[in-house]
Amino acid sequence: MRIIPAMDIIEGRCVRLEQGDYSKKKIYDKDPLEYAKALECQGFKYLHLVDLDGAKAGKLINWKILEKICTQTRLEVDFGGGIKDINSLSVVFSSGARQITAGSIAVRQPDEVEKWLEQFGPEKIILGADVKDKKVYINGWKTATQWNLFPFLKSFAEKGIQYVVCTDISRDGLLEGSAVELYKEIRKEFPDLKLIASGGVHRTEDLDLLADAGLEGAIVGKALLENKITINQIKRYVG
Repeated sequence: MRIIPAMDIIEGRCVRLEQGDYSKKKIYDKDPLEYAKALECQGFKYLHLVDLDGAKAGKLINWKILEKICTQTRLEVDFGGGIKDINSLSVVFSSGARQITAGSIAVRQPDEVEKWLEQFGPEKIILGADVKDKKVYINGWKTATQWNLFPFLKSFAEKGIQYVVCTDISRDGLLEGSAVELYKEIRKEFPDLKLIASGGVHRTEDLDLLADAGLEGAIVGKALLENKITINQIKRYVG
């Protein structure tokens, strides 16, 4: 299992939300590019970069930060937030992203995402499933949809999706542990999906539980930003 540091951007700054609530954002005194460089120096190879401004507005906003990180580090970046059509997708890939995360658009325009899978390949497209009580949310976690998690995953597994980032909104940013039981359920139902956990990781034991559950990766945000988890504690998962 690999560790994927998370970086969420609002107004060009690193932030973390609590349970997806924009009114409960914590702003960090870290320049996004410098933080990315620091992660690379520590040995990390991946970065989960989310344009929260873009997610809320429904259009790309902070893609220049993506471009800086991709041109000035060797991190393999997956990018999400505000990707709504093939033009914005092309901007993200031309800016250097290795993968993109399709969240809101996967709910609104599933056929469009299916076209992306066919055009770019399933290794380039990650399905973003942001959930609370197994209900799928979109628009930067602001809007509940008609989709329940398992039918949603099934619909995209049938379209050829391979990678899924599943975020438990109720745990995100709280440092209270990951939704291990939920991920075990998903793994049991969809054993072929490359499942990446997101939300709540705050100690090495959380990572051990996720690894034991057979996850592809774990996204870690606040715990790394605030040094709740140090590189020495998780060396076996880095890289």
